[in-house]
Amino acid sequence: MSLACKAISHYIRSSHEKTNVMPTLTITAKGQVTLRKDLLQHLGVHPGEKVSVVRLPDGRIEIKAARPEGQISDVFNFLKRETGPSLSIEEINRIAAEGWAGKQ
Repeated sequence: MSLACKAISHYIRSSHEKTNVMPTLTITAKGQVTLRKDLLQHLGVHPGEKVSVVRLPDGRIEIKAARPEGQISDVFNFLKRETGPSLSIEEINRIAAEGWAGKQ
């Protein structure tokens, strides 16, 4: 590898490493920390969503986007009637139409 290629490779590695440097955050008088917008975008979270925090050794923490847990099959029992047979498509459509009647 030529000297020029080594220099370019070193520059690319150095530039990449600098992008992973975490910013310094300030603790408020209430003991709170505000995460910058770019960090929230990196986590993929929006206002009103939650993050989870894990305590790691040596006083470190890990912050991740809190994702809902569960399975799609959990939804099916949500719609099940406790007594009698399940609703037919016609009954569901009628109830939906009544619920939306007159609403815009």
